[in-house]
Amino acid sequence: MVELLYFAWLRERIGVPREQVESTAATVADLVEELKTRDPRYAAAFADLSAVRVALDQDLSDFSAPLAGVREVAFFPPMTGG
Repeated sequence: MVELLYFAWLRERIGVPREQVESTAATVADLVEELKTRDPRYAAAFADLSAVRVALDQDLSDFSAPLAGVREVAFFPPMTGG
């Protein structure tokens, strides 16, 4: 079981701020592909991965990262300074 967190427009498109899922995904990219098949909202949210960042257990990561042992996956848009 892994906890998924969604921030900003990802949360708005998917409709929930967090959820727990069971997954057989080996990597973040595999998890995203699983999510995209669940519902059109997920497919819309993850349509352009260049506009999405990911953190695993609060450490910035990338979509090729393995999920083994990960408890939390957070998805959010890129941040800009100001």
